[in-house]
Amino acid sequence: MKLQRIGRSRGLALGAVAVVTSLTLAACGSDDNSDTDQGDPTKAANAADVTCGDKGELLAAGSSAQKNAMDQWVKDFQAACSGTTINYQANGSGAGIESFLAGKVAFAGSDAALKPEEVERSKEVCDSGQGINLPMVVGPIAVGYNLKGVDNLVLDAKTMAGIFDSKIKKWDDQSIKDLNPGVDLPSTPIQTVHRSDDSGTTKNFLQYLSAAAPDAWSYEADKKWPAKGGQSADGSSGVAAQVKQAEGSIGYFEISYADANQIKTVALDTGAGEPIVASTEAASKAIAEAKIVGQGNDLAMEVAYDTKAAGAYPISLVTYEIVCDKGNNSDTLKSVKAFLEYTASEAGQQSIADKGYAPLPTEVAEKVRKVIPTLS
Repeated sequence: MKLQRIGRSRGLALGAVAVVTSLTLAACGSDDNSDTDQGDPTKAANAADVTCGDKGELLAAGSSAQKNAMDQWVKDFQAACSGTTINYQANGSGAGIESFLAGKVAFAGSDAALKPEEVERSKEVCDSGQGINLPMVVGPIAVGYNLKGVDNLVLDAKTMAGIFDSKIKKWDDQSIKDLNPGVDLPSTPIQTVHRSDDSGTTKNFLQYLSAAAPDAWSYEADKKWPAKGGQSADGSSGVAAQVKQAEGSIGYFEISYADANQIKTVALDTGAGEPIVASTEAASKAIAEAKIVGQGNDLAMEVAYDTKAAGAYPISLVTYEIVCDKGNNSDTLKSVKAFLEYTASEAGQQSIADKGYAPLPTEVAEKVRKVIPTLS
């Protein structure tokens, strides 16, 4: 079978207000923090003008799915804006949202949009405003596995639901064999691994199972893992580490974690004709079908998890930066706007292209860029 790879109080004072300056920022794709890139003419050709905010420390927290993107953005922004430190704690979407709603961070990263009740709570910390969702990161959630001698594995939503619900217990189960003719599948017990923390990545994965296999998956799609059985680990990095070391295991995490740990990933049989392997290109095709369902400046999106479009990888997520539309802390507002303006810019989006992320769809990116300057 051919595989297609295609005014609230937050305690975040930034110190004295600095004069806003424009600096040149190279959109680097490297993790090298040395100064040797400063004279690189290829990087200079990709430079973008960035307006810096106030000096001091800016606190943020949340999604581990966007950690690698955030690491790159922070490195680039701090290189341009001397004196501004951005501290992003990748502790999971649930923890990030709770920190935001408690007024402990200037913005939160989440792989799931705010729930209605969370929007109501946000009004307590967003003076005269409320929390809104700004799409910033697009990427596929890979399903990684560790099975000696099996380099290519195809699963569909129904079979995957049975595996993660502990109903399919061995790798040579007939349902898996039917999807992988000619593959020598061992009778190794299946060990599933899921997130132990409240996670937007979990919610996206569960939304896929619910939408694509409604008869086989009856659990509610939320940030907390609902099914019994399996092993749990903290964060995407923890799930990936456990899958890498345990023979017969399978788990879900962003594709960057699969690449970094050299973990084999499942190809999905979506009914499109050919199984689809997780890739940024395939994620882009799936996200292209997503719709903005938020109102006004809220840009929450609805993803088509049951898509059968050719080349579209359905387990794809949109990570949001959650921020107040009005009533932001005046001490942090300039820096929040400056940083988000960079992350949403063409240069910012391009800087994470080699880290397992796809650029925002053009029409979505343009809407995000119009909202950020209106934050107050």
